Amino acid sequence: MRAPNRRSGGRLLVDQLRVHGTTHAWCVPGESYLAVLDALHDADIALTVCRQEGGAAMMAEAHGKLTGAPGICLVTRGPGATNASPGLHVARQDSTPLILFIGQVRRDTREREGFQELDYRQTFGSLAKWVTEIDDTARIPELVSRAFHIATNGRPGPVVVALPEDVLSDTSEAPDARPYAVAEPAPSAADLIAVENLLREARRPLLVAGGSRWTTDAVDDLVRLSETLALPVATSFRRQTLFPVSHPNFAGELGVACEPSLARFAREADLLLLVGGRLAEMPSQGWTLLDIPSPRQKLVHVHPGAEELGRVYRADVAINTSPGAFLAPLAHGASRDVSYLDPVEGWGERTRERHAERCRWSAVPAPSGDEPRGGGGVDLAQVVAEVARCSPPQTLIANGAGNYATWVHRFYPFERLGTQLAPTSGSMGYGVPAAIAAARLDPSRPVVAFAGDGCFLMNGQEFATAVQYALPVIVIVADNGMYGTIRMHQERHYPGRVSGTELRNPDFAAYAAAFGGYGERVETTADFAPAFARARASGKPAILHCLLDPDAITVGGSLRAIRERATNGD
Repeated sequence: MRAPNRRSGGRLLVDQLRVHGTTHAWCVPGESYLAVLDALHDADIALTVCRQEGGAAMMAEAHGKLTGAPGICLVTRGPGATNASPGLHVARQDSTPLILFIGQVRRDTREREGFQELDYRQTFGSLAKWVTEIDDTARIPELVSRAFHIATNGRPGPVVVALPEDVLSDTSEAPDARPYAVAEPAPSAADLIAVENLLREARRPLLVAGGSRWTTDAVDDLVRLSETLALPVATSFRRQTLFPVSHPNFAGELGVACEPSLARFAREADLLLLVGGRLAEMPSQGWTLLDIPSPRQKLVHVHPGAEELGRVYRADVAINTSPGAFLAPLAHGASRDVSYLDPVEGWGERTRERHAERCRWSAVPAPSGDEPRGGGGVDLAQVVAEVARCSPPQTLIANGAGNYATWVHRFYPFERLGTQLAPTSGSMGYGVPAAIAAARLDPSRPVVAFAGDGCFLMNGQEFATAVQYALPVIVIVADNGMYGTIRMHQERHYPGRVSGTELRNPDFAAYAAAFGGYGERVETTADFAPAFARARASGKPAILHCLLDPDAITVGGSLRAIRERATNGD
């Protein structure tokens, strides 16, 4: 522990970030935490200055997803804090460690509704795992340490720490805390025996990998266990990098626009091993895969947050541990002795058949000129296929929310852990800041973001951040002139009555050029490949503005067909 020395609260805070291993922070500056900005001037922490607090918080969340360490976001009080709330919500639903530090009014002016004053405990109480306000400069090491521990332990999530301006300018001789550590409860021998017994009895098992707290070793152990037992593995919604999609035991993704045969496969399973995730509304297909609270399938639920076990589903075996701590002994133990599985027949054949169906589902349709489903515009399936064809394995793919993302999830072959950034919370505006965060953390890594036209402009101003830090991300804007997902639902429920979903868009290629990046307008499928090559060769942040057929609202479906079915009462 460091010998005591008198430091300002701002310096004390930054020193705690360094103690806990922080290398990057994301911010929009504010006068409420000038003492922290001053301390960062001399610290070996890379500070990324963003253009809006929502983008900064999403960058910090992406940082947490990629590293497992808390993403650090710094914003000012009042509107700065509320602007950051979408990033908090993503971190909450995606189980991502994040710490949001907020400047606050001086202690002697609180509860007068001073300039930009908010009660952060009330404002963020339902979004964060913990919300606190530091009242004493001497307690900064204690409470920052607690923030790191809460954000990372159990089910990871966001923590909010409010910093009164005078607390940051006051001084203290408080010593530094020790670096935080993540507690790792281990499964008991009885837990593992119970799982093995259920596997012995199963005839139609399925393992579903989801959630956070995954490591490369955990994924390797999952692959090892799957290969040993010929066990089919599906991934949860937007967790596709938890199992290589080319592996013959990969069953598919339980997400939005889920393959119907995979949903049937899960419903017909007699044993589900849910490892790391919650099987929430999207992956459970609207809570239909398992009966609530008692599933008809035998259920093993492995989750690092004890509060999630039994919250929705009553598991036959509930194990409070991380995916890696569960899989390591099971995978390596099973690889030595699988005699208890000898009587089980058909696992391998069933797994191979499931993978073959997945391959048929994810096969990119043959090009059909530049008129997908009879209209004009760019075929998004071919765009995704081209990006996959010429991208090295370490390429990171980011996206926000919208129907356009279903093409990405269905046709892009994710093979490695940490190559996907996508919000399970369904937050629009996520892809661009997430891509920028990935490139900032590793500028040598190719990064491609997909965004719908509505999705892009929710945080498109962060393209300026990419230019400022010379981050050569490529943003593919899928422009169909509408909020497509909402329009799809609108046509299903109110056919032909378009209201509130049309968009008139700018020239996104000119937008890129105005910021100092590279931009091209892509009007046909044949134009995309050379445009993508030129964007990459430019070495600049780039936007490829792809004009889509507005009628092509889903993979293989159209607005016209949805409207006709709704009109006819089908």
